[in-house]
Amino acid sequence: MHHSFDELITAIKESNRPYDVDKITKAYLWADKSHEGQMRKSGEPYIIHPIAVAVILIDLGMDTDTVCAGLLHDVVEDTDTSLDLLKKEFGADVALMVDGVTKLTKLQFSTKEET
Repeated sequence: MHHSFDELITAIKESNRPYDVDKITKAYLWADKSHEGQMRKSGEPYIIHPIAVAVILIDLGMDTDTVCAGLLHDVVEDTDTSLDLLKKEFGADVALMVDGVTKLTKLQFSTKEET
């Protein structure tokens, strides 16, 4: 299933929750620019994955910062964006969640290798 920015906005509207659409849009644009030219193994643009994650987080009723972190969760690991820059642009909560996801991903991989 392809996920687009329009789907993200639709999910926000349908949620009837008070999301900060400007902040989420900024996170989407940042992720889209950061992942520009990156492709998934399927050949699809990479950005469809962060959008899919963000839509799931909206469906789960998560808050604005969590949705932003969903959009940005791979930028520190996969691009030259630093955690400090994310903190400056999106706040400490978003940066903390992105850092947590990065650490969790590494943890899962190291556990798989040990078994």
